[in-house]
Amino acid sequence: MKYIAAFFLVFIIGIVILADTDHLPAFVHAIYAFPNGDKLGHFSLFGALNFFLTRAFLSSLPTRPRGWVTLSAGLILSLAITLEEFSQMFFSARTFSLMDLFASFIGVVIGGWLAHKTNVPKVEK
Repeated sequence: MKYIAAFFLVFIIGIVILADTDHLPAFVHAIYAFPNGDKLGHFSLFGALNFFLTRAFLSSLPTRPRGWVTLSAGLILSLAITLEEFSQMFFSARTFSLMDLFASFIGVVIGGWLAHKTNVPKVEK
């Protein structure tokens, strides 16, 4: 799960960099070319990212309380998402949106909840 989480994190960082520099491929714009498509993108991408990150942390920290690990991962990711959304005010190709931020937060909550409820295998020593 750690490798999936790391890959997905790098994937999203790549998307952010391409969007900030106005180099997103046309097919990416076409995926979200419907009303509120970008909100669905925020919800699904950040929900999946939090799911993978939380699962990775839960399996790496089996002695820590599951709720604490889940909450910590979600809060740290939410802080990073907030900083990224506010940074869009400094890029001409981007547009800051509280609704995008809200959709991202809902995705983080749902992804974290699903990861918390999913059974994580114990690490054998």
